[in-house]
Amino acid sequence: MSRDQTPLTIAIDGPSGSGKSSVSKAVAGRLGVGYLDTGAMYRALTWWCLDQGVALTDEAAVVVAAEAIPLELSTDPEDQRVVVNGTDITADIRTTAISAEVSKVATNTGVRPILQQAQRDRMVAIADATGGVVAEGRDITTVVAPEALVRILLTASEDARLRRRSAEVHGSADEEAIAATRDQVLRRDRDDSAVSQFTVAADGVVTVDTSDLDFDESVEAVLAVVASIAGHAQPDAP
Repeated sequence: MSRDQTPLTIAIDGPSGSGKSSVSKAVAGRLGVGYLDTGAMYRALTWWCLDQGVALTDEAAVVVAAEAIPLELSTDPEDQRVVVNGTDITADIRTTAISAEVSKVATNTGVRPILQQAQRDRMVAIADATGGVVAEGRDITTVVAPEALVRILLTASEDARLRRRSAEVHGSADEEAIAATRDQVLRRDRDDSAVSQFTVAADGVVTVDTSDLDFDESVEAVLAVVASIAGHAQPDAP
């Protein structure tokens, strides 16, 4: 896309384990645009609060931390980096310890508008710099970027989501691993659903069900939606 064209803005929402992060990164790479993982911002804030000794139950203190967090996010879908106050926490925010606590931050109603505005600002900056942006995460299709050119709800059956997240976290999708993952995935979705709608597509949002699709098929399905809405020919596979 040439820089004189309107930036291609794509917002992808969905529950845990639907594949939105991995698929969104692949779509951004295929389209040659920047990428924003909004969930990483909530995870980074969770890490920052714990690192600074801020109790996650102290909602007012967490709001203050959200306003001040020195956060840097890379926009390259193939080289994701999350840095807070000079410390690379890319791996740290994906640990079970952070996953178990992030909903306390994500459901803080004082935090959400702060991070949502930061996400809007980052989307504009990324799109201006790269010609487009694929932004993914809770609320992205409805609250953060309801004006995005392409809005997609990526979903999958509970069984498919549990198997994927289990393989990601535990390296296995056997019965024991799935059982260990179940509470983390389903509890977080339940908690977050109190402040965010990500299970049913809003008006104008296209649903892509990946339950019976493998990764490559999921990417192609999303690219097909982008092509049909944005009028962009799908790029050839590398």
